[in-house]
Amino acid sequence: MIGDTFVFDCVCHVYDFSPANQRKELREMEPMMYGWRIAMDSMKYQPQMGEFAGDFDWETKFTTEQMYEMEFVQSPVDMAMACAVPVWDWFQDSFSSIEAQHAFASAYPERVLLSGGVDPIHHGLHGAKIEMIRQKEELGARSFKFYNGHIDKSWRCDDRELAYPLYEQAMNLGIDVLQFHKGLPFGMWDVDVLRPVDLQRPARDFPDLKFVIHHLALPYFDEVVSIASRFPNVYLALSGVLSFYKVAPRQVQEQMGRLLMEVGPDKLMWGSEAAMTGAPAPFLEDFVNLEIPDDLRQGYGYPQITHSDKEKILGLNMARLFNVDVEAKKAELKALGEPASQVIGGI
Repeated sequence: MIGDTFVFDCVCHVYDFSPANQRKELREMEPMMYGWRIAMDSMKYQPQMGEFAGDFDWETKFTTEQMYEMEFVQSPVDMAMACAVPVWDWFQDSFSSIEAQHAFASAYPERVLLSGGVDPIHHGLHGAKIEMIRQKEELGARSFKFYNGHIDKSWRCDDRELAYPLYEQAMNLGIDVLQFHKGLPFGMWDVDVLRPVDLQRPARDFPDLKFVIHHLALPYFDEVVSIASRFPNVYLALSGVLSFYKVAPRQVQEQMGRLLMEVGPDKLMWGSEAAMTGAPAPFLEDFVNLEIPDDLRQGYGYPQITHSDKEKILGLNMARLFNVDVEAKKAELKALGEPASQVIGGI
């Protein structure tokens, strides 16, 4: 917790970026890894990052123990969702396998929820539906996250023949929160495949499902704001986005001001993307201290971010989506006795 504020990380990944998992025979592999190194290093070497991130090496295979240390010992996080990444374009075993996420969730069930992941092209539609059953019934998945962008085998989220059966299967399994990687193309993916516009029809056709769009669909920010402001069952995960406050504070302030004004604080969730840039603590501290500058509020009519807004974004919204009783969970975690509640300033 941060003081008495419940913190629920909406997305972390037990990554395997290790050289052994990289498909080095692919010509796209090295350009993609080079691009990621540049992006990660721009945040990694900030002096504000703290001693535990100075020698952080993300190009590795992370363990359950490392993830626990980053999320819950080095950082004031109470709960997290470990999300599988069903992308095999450049990795032998994907780079965030369902098995690794399940190992993390099963080791710390009081703190970690599991989000599964399937792909209707890689698994085949029938195989994907069977795999969803396995991930729900055998592994305890509470959600599914979809990645429709690939190098050669992309698909649309509004495809009634390919995507809709997956949403129907989720409903049959009692899962009502579906998540989508939008924007932020990996390597040389076609960026337009990751526009969020193909989630409008599903959101309309499946009103009982909740659609969570990750990464603000950057660079399609205008589109994602429009969609989330108009569809009551569309939510936005600020996954990794707030981390850029260290290198582009003005950009984050502008994004948050507009999100608060047009989407509202009840549909925004903070997410770290750990272990991508190390422990979440420095980025949480940034968010605790975040304010919308006067010139943005006067020039665009943006509201100031409030204590209540931050509480919702940091944990209450995610807890509501997954039916977590926050006060009961606080008591449960306190009874466990470790790790101790941490305070990084105040909200």
